[in-house]
Amino acid sequence: MNIKGLIENSSLNIDKKKILYNEPMKKYTTFKVGGPAECLIKIDNETDLKEILNFANENNIEIHVVGNGSNLLVLDGGIKGIVLLMRIENIKILEEKNSEKTKEIEDIIRRTDQKEKVLRANKYIIEVKSGTKIPKLGQILMNKEISGFEELSGIPGTIGGAVIMNAGAHGKEMKDIVKSVKCLDYSGKVKEFTKEDMKFEYRNSILKNNKYIVTSVIIELYKGNKEGIQEKMKIYKDYRKEHQPIEYPSAGSTFKRGEDYITAKLIDEAGLKGYNIGDAEVSIKHAGFIINKGNATADDILNLIEHVKKVIYEKFEKKLNLEIQVIGEK
Repeated sequence: MNIKGLIENSSLNIDKKKILYNEPMKKYTTFKVGGPAECLIKIDNETDLKEILNFANENNIEIHVVGNGSNLLVLDGGIKGIVLLMRIENIKILEEKNSEKTKEIEDIIRRTDQKEKVLRANKYIIEVKSGTKIPKLGQILMNKEISGFEELSGIPGTIGGAVIMNAGAHGKEMKDIVKSVKCLDYSGKVKEFTKEDMKFEYRNSILKNNKYIVTSVIIELYKGNKEGIQEKMKIYKDYRKEHQPIEYPSAGSTFKRGEDYITAKLIDEAGLKGYNIGDAEVSIKHAGFIINKGNATADDILNLIEHVKKVIYEKFEKKLNLEIQVIGEK
């Protein structure tokens, strides 16, 4: 029996409107490409998540987890099994440390040379559910005058995905603010990782190649002021707009940074800016991005990736490694 038959004949207590069959994945990735998911289920609470995991285990069905699809290339043949589209969202301030505004502290804050030091001493411990989108989190933190997230606030993903790959921007990475991560394994058991357990590295963590689903993240930030936070966020947003091809669908930086070289610089020096296969193109604005000019297929993008890797190795003897994740059937 196929997945649809199994689900329709099961006792799953999940709203059937959340379950879609043969659903085009291009609707759920920022590359805007990808074949159909055999079954896609929108997950907006942990009860449904546990129930689906149990069902998948009982029926030996493969599970794939997708957040905002912003670091993902889904192949044209689509995805077999069940795709869990993580939409569990919530932001909760668990603790404020040293946040009492005594007259003495207020007096110190008025002295500009001490202001930043005093504000940073006022810590916030915040729980963020994994499906919360990073730009939305950035706006909420700004409105609450909580600082330390500005550099990351333009990343077009969810907090869960950002933690798994230790996403970063403007010199800051998720590892700089994460205190702990709560997950479910594929059997539905809860597992909590401390910052040390996560083994954060450049665009990597212990979760990247293990079967865990992030459900929530604890981060530590500090007191700021709305105007200052807003100004920083605008600077980073303007930089992104000026230097990255955000006007086209992409999955962000296609390749990882090299240990002894800047990947985009090598691609530029190889004369590959503007090189295209179909509607997949090496961005003229930023050579580290492969973009979809309109009607690219996943196959176009994959072939372009392989061409770039081949040229860079032939010219510079450097092996490029992908930053994006590739899943699905060709």
